[in-house]
Amino acid sequence: MADKEKQMAAALAAVAAYMQQEEEVFHQQLAAAMAPPPAPMSTVMNLWGQSGRQSMMQMRNLMQVKAFHRI
Repeated sequence: MADKEKQMAAALAAVAAYMQQEEEVFHQQLAAAMAPPPAPMSTVMNLWGQSGRQSMMQMRNLMQVKAFHRI
C-alpha cells in the first residue's frame, strides 16, 4: 500500500510542477505582449552602401545577360 501512496504522491507532485511551469510561461508571454514595442530604427540612408549594392546588382545583371547570350 505504501508503494501506491508514493506513486500517487510522485504523480501529483509532477502534475503540480508542470502546472506551475505552464503558469510561469503564460505570465512571461503576457508580460512580453504587454511590453511596449521596440523603438523603430532610424531611417537614415547610407548612400555609399546603397550605391555599392546598386553597382553589384548591375554587375550581376550584366553577367547574367552575357551568360544567356552565349547559349
